[in-house]
Amino acid sequence: MDGTMESKIICENIFKKFGRKVVLKNVNIEAKSGEVVGLLGPNGSGKTTLFNIILGVVIPSKGKVLFNDRDITNMPIHKRARFGITYLQQETSVFRELKVEDNVKLVLEFQKLKKREREILINDVLDEFGIQDLRKQYAFSLSGGEKRRLELARMMILRPQFVLLDEPFIGIDPKTVKEIQKIVIGLKEKGIGVIITDHSVEALKPIVDRLYVIHKGEVLASGLPGEVFENEQVKKVYLGD
Repeated sequence: MDGTMESKIICENIFKKFGRKVVLKNVNIEAKSGEVVGLLGPNGSGKTTLFNIILGVVIPSKGKVLFNDRDITNMPIHKRARFGITYLQQETSVFRELKVEDNVKLVLEFQKLKKREREILINDVLDEFGIQDLRKQYAFSLSGGEKRRLELARMMILRPQFVLLDEPFIGIDPKTVKEIQKIVIGLKEKGIGVIITDHSVEALKPIVDRLYVIHKGEVLASGLPGEVFENEQVKKVYLGD
């Protein structure tokens, strides 16, 4: 990605209700390329609904989602992907019966590229994620970490501007937590914006640049992690102080 170009996702006055239940009330958030933004909140806070609105899975009842000042509120998830807004799923989503290189090739199928350009891109991304030596192996034979690297290679070959992760730290061991944190920091270093949700304070704190604490459908506090965790309301309702 061109480091001189800053991309931005803005949610303006997001309001969402399902039936009579209000889930989000006048939520405003902003995320820029090259930064990690955390959406922190307990289950039922509304953070996952907000995440799905940014992703394009859920349409807000009121309010707007803007990408580089373009209104994408009603744009479906696959069209947002063309703008560079991508989603790393909790479970790996590689094609098990295809070879590693074919998994990556498949992503480029609808890209208007010459054969040589395609080969260079594939070689570069396989090198970048340390799976060049595995290119002829079938995906089902890979370890969990290798599958995750293949998934990242598939995603990064499309040069995303934003990567969204929904609760990636749930039910995983400390070693995998550190691996995911390293991946997030690596994305940031490439100038990619990351929006990540979780209810784990400890997992998010070392990697986020800015934090929004969602409570009962509203933004309770936002700002730098250190500032947010010193907020008296956050301590009271979220951290239990």
